[in-house]
Amino acid sequence: MNKKAGAKECIKEIMVFVKPYKVKLFAAIAMVLLSTAIYSINPSIEGAITTQLAKDAGEIMAQTEGAHVHFDIVFRIIAILAICYTVRAAAILLTAFFLTDAIQNTMHDLRAALQKKIQRLPVRYFDSRPVGDVLSCVTNDVDTLSNALQQTLTRVISGVLTFLLALTMMFRINGWMALVSLCIIPLTVLITKLFVGRSQRLFRLQQKTLGELNGTITELYSGFQEVLLYNKQKDAVKKFGDVNDRMADSAFKAQFVSSLISPCISLVTYLTIGTVAVMGCFFVISGAIQVGQLQAFIRYIWQINDPLSQVSQLSAQIQSAFAAMGRIVTLLQEEEEESEGTVSLKDRKIEGRVSFEHVQFGYDDELLMKDVNVEVKSGQMVAIVGPTGAGKTTLMNLLMRFYDVKGGAIKIDGIDIRDMNRQELHSLFSLVLQDTWLFSGTIYDNIRYGRLTARKDEVIGAAKMANVHHYIRTLSHGYDSMINEAANNISQGEKQLLTIARAILKDPQILILDEATSSVDTRLEKMLQDAMQKVMKGRTSFVIAHRLSTIRDADLILVVENGDIVEQGTHEELLAKRGVYEKLYHSQFARNVIEE
Repeated sequence: MNKKAGAKECIKEIMVFVKPYKVKLFAAIAMVLLSTAIYSINPSIEGAITTQLAKDAGEIMAQTEGAHVHFDIVFRIIAILAICYTVRAAAILLTAFFLTDAIQNTMHDLRAALQKKIQRLPVRYFDSRPVGDVLSCVTNDVDTLSNALQQTLTRVISGVLTFLLALTMMFRINGWMALVSLCIIPLTVLITKLFVGRSQRLFRLQQKTLGELNGTITELYSGFQEVLLYNKQKDAVKKFGDVNDRMADSAFKAQFVSSLISPCISLVTYLTIGTVAVMGCFFVISGAIQVGQLQAFIRYIWQINDPLSQVSQLSAQIQSAFAAMGRIVTLLQEEEEESEGTVSLKDRKIEGRVSFEHVQFGYDDELLMKDVNVEVKSGQMVAIVGPTGAGKTTLMNLLMRFYDVKGGAIKIDGIDIRDMNRQELHSLFSLVLQDTWLFSGTIYDNIRYGRLTARKDEVIGAAKMANVHHYIRTLSHGYDSMINEAANNISQGEKQLLTIARAILKDPQILILDEATSSVDTRLEKMLQDAMQKVMKGRTSFVIAHRLSTIRDADLILVVENGDIVEQGTHEELLAKRGVYEKLYHSQFARNVIEE
């Protein structure tokens, strides 16, 4: 796993996705600057009204000759103020439009990049991580980042500019009062540093726990039928409850610690305003400043307080965003499978000869396979047998290069598969697993998934070879019948037949059946034997199976034990050796003679 990405690295990586929409982003920032500038001017304009009214009231009270309220001046100032408010409202509206457009398009591209990245990741990445955790990164983390950018970007820019402009205006009114007001800054920085440092760790824990929560939910609901069957509802509720409790605990601590910033900053602000108000009264009485300027000054203190107090409100989102951004960037930087190869298969006719030459492999430092050597001729049918966990499926995963060998080489037609382009290598295979996979869509589309360029008659031909055509015809909509998202509106047997039809349609050079008929009853399996014999004719095939008929008809049987191939030969040859296969045959396979 890659080292966790730092803040600078995360920002640099995300900016790549922002770049195509920088014009709209800059337009949004320009509108923010305009609205903030108007916001900073408004207290002075409002103060001018107060000053004018106070001046007129003083003259009237002093019974000065010709004294009266200058409504024309007041109305002129109010008109200017109204224009400022209108322009600011329009600027805020345009900011929301440009910013939303830029950010949502950025998130769209980011999700697309994550999806493409996932497609390029090696199988070992998913073997070592819960599916829910990866899902959480693509959904929750991207949403967290989107919300943070949408709500904090403009507020941060506006806050910084507001702070600078308000500070400038305060010094213009009265330097001593401004210096006293500056006490807010070091106290705010101290408070923020104290609480943010502690809450950052808590927010990272919150995002991590959220990933665990998603993983638990995915696991429980994907196996919901098993939970009901074994009456494990209480255990499922307890498992979810444990993770949910940890999620609530981490979220409470993170949010509570970050929420303490706001009241602490507000307390400092109120104390500052009280001090400045007393000072300001003396300055007004002495004539150093006007009453409207004192009013404006107090407004400016609040304008300084706004960005400082917003730190508490934004810190939770910013910290969550950086935690989410770190997970996103870490995923984007994960090591990918190398697709390019030095040997192209496009102009080569692959016959399907397969050789394992002194192959060594292990999922960790300990080797599972120490010295595997196999020679498979073109067109041969190879049966792989052995106890559960012996390494039968691992052998096929190495052949398809889902994992790379740690020693030796696997060759197809004399070419090391590590020298082949992965896509070209995978195009040589059709794989039918015990665990069927069908997507939500029509039966026709599910079969055609094996070769998207196939004509309808070819799809029907593949279904006939798999003996599933008659079943499809009995459905009300035939090949246009829909398979639901969980693929539970058809039986397990029919699902297996459809995946076999899909494999047939691809017309591969090498066919791999990983216990493909284990979910099909004896009657259906016998129907499949003739079809499978036709499919395997002229192409190399590997079959992992427990049924005796498949094993005894194989051209070559590989006996796998503890990762290594301990015996190989035909059915008769291996029985004659009276070794591992002979014991396995009598203990496991001979039971199926009556069935066969």
